Amino acid sequence: MSSKIFRLKIAATLITVICLIIVLLSPSPIAQSTTSRIDQNSVPLIIKDFSGIPQHVINSAGESATVFFGNDQQKNDEYVAHLLAIYLAAHNKDIVIINNSGGWGWSPLENFPNSQEFVAGIDNKLNSLGYDTLWLDHYRTTKTINGCVSELMFAADLYPTKVEDLIIRVEFLINHIPNLRVILSGESNGSTICGEAMQVLKDNPQVYCIQLGPPFWNDNTKLDRMLVLRSNGSIPDAFSQGDIMTIIRTNFETLLGISQEYPGHVLFYIGAPGHDYRWQYEGVSSPVLAFLDYNFNHQKQ
Repeated sequence: MSSKIFRLKIAATLITVICLIIVLLSPSPIAQSTTSRIDQNSVPLIIKDFSGIPQHVINSAGESATVFFGNDQQKNDEYVAHLLAIYLAAHNKDIVIINNSGGWGWSPLENFPNSQEFVAGIDNKLNSLGYDTLWLDHYRTTKTINGCVSELMFAADLYPTKVEDLIIRVEFLINHIPNLRVILSGESNGSTICGEAMQVLKDNPQVYCIQLGPPFWNDNTKLDRMLVLRSNGSIPDAFSQGDIMTIIRTNFETLLGISQEYPGHVLFYIGAPGHDYRWQYEGVSSPVLAFLDYNFNHQKQ
């Protein structure tokens, strides 16, 4: 057993080294993340006209941009235009839900199975409690080689910039929109960035988090204002529970043409029974609704 663990460590080290070499030989993987409304066909939020926006908000956006891009004026301007567009979209809302997809981090929520039911279920609950919501898709990477490398580096905890970027967006909103609340929603690998952001934002009572099927190496279940689901109530999530043997067996059976009783996959193609969090599952909808009821079922401040 010890020899197997040693070989796994060697393999992990080699993968990390290869990733580092690719990053060093390639253009910088630090790419500007984007955000879009879930009802606007994945079009990134960005504006050119800043009229009507308080000057101190514009100045704050500029200060945030320099955190990532220093003196690169073009990237600074793009980041400012993006932050201010998010601000305008959210400034008259009570709750903003920021979705972080699984996989490589570039997929919209609409690619999530039965996403309309998921959104409707949460919206119906929050609307019934008197809250007006805004749903955003947060794309933490791009469909490029650098995007894939940066996501691998992020998964290996060697690329914290993505977490810092998400934190800046959240803090920018809650600092400039009084009484706004933000829910970070993450599925699979998208839960990683939500959990790490919550580690920093854990003392901010305006920020909440819902994680669906986080990777088995993540353990943020003891944080306040966070819901973590590692099962849909029908079957334990093989990926989230770290049941590697079940994942191997499932994919081997699939190659042999043996149909699987329980759906679920990682990175679109790797079978992982139970890694499936559709709203129709009682083990998904019930705890999510209970979480919302516990945290939001009181008169708005």
